[in-house]
Amino acid sequence: QVQLQESGPGLVKPSQTLSLTCTASGDSITARGYYWTWIRQPPGKGLEYIGAIAYFGVTYYGPSLKSRISISRDTSKNQFTLQLSSVTPEDTAVYYCARDFTSVGAFDYWGQGTQVTVSS
Repeated sequence: QVQLQESGPGLVKPSQTLSLTCTASGDSITARGYYWTWIRQPPGKGLEYIGAIAYFGVTYYGPSLKSRISISRDTSKNQFTLQLSSVTPEDTAVYYCARDFTSVGAFDYWGQGTQVTVSS
């Protein structure tokens, strides 16, 4: 059983950099075949793919946020991290981490999600 847990600040000021960490348990983030993904859902909107880091360390970024995001990992802690720079109120959302077992958006495990509000 894989468990994913997001952590990070619930409130971020505009123009700052948001940093979220996902801690995985029950499987290694280097286990072959998996893509460790960030997804968000703004209020009243659908899910938005942010990006992912593959089991072999390569990152993939969605087109809408590509210029502002960075995804990295710490294999010693079995964690992967999202950094989103220059945030605005439009970045307010519930942020999820998830495991993709296909690399094309089939997710078998999700974190519970963490609310991030961008406000001064």
